[in-house]
Amino acid sequence: MVPGVGGSSPLGRPSFGRPGAAGSGPVEHDAVLFANEAFYRAFATRDLAAMEEVWARHVPVACIHPGWAPLQGRAEVMRSWQRILANPESPAIACQDAHATIFGDSALVVCFEVVADGYLVASNLFVRQGAVWKMVHHQAGPTSGQPEDEPAEEGSGRPN
Repeated sequence: MVPGVGGSSPLGRPSFGRPGAAGSGPVEHDAVLFANEAFYRAFATRDLAAMEEVWARHVPVACIHPGWAPLQGRAEVMRSWQRILANPESPAIACQDAHATIFGDSALVVCFEVVADGYLVASNLFVRQGAVWKMVHHQAGPTSGQPEDEPAEEGSGRPN
């Protein structure tokens, strides 16, 4: 990931890695990744209150869990997280190789989710609400890829 990604050009187009673009820079980039980490921390600790805090409250939200139909609206999304976090058979998930791109007051994080039997790929969309980034969309699904920073043992198809 290129530090300082984000902002908009004078024509309103997203800027990719241009130093000095409005809303860009290492501080905003780190803030988006921090919000992404907070999501995965809430997931890992099965903390519903923390999960509720990660998600935006005053804009539409959506979520697509692997194998599920799309969920629309905060109430439906939070009910899904309540069921997942309360289920002792829900898999442990960790985030790896997260890359953030900022588009003004929106940001996209693409990352790998490490699960017991391999990886999923996820996209997490955030909006800036004041000084804080809040999640508005999460989608995860199967992938044949793996994180660049943690190559699997040759031929194993599993994390090291």
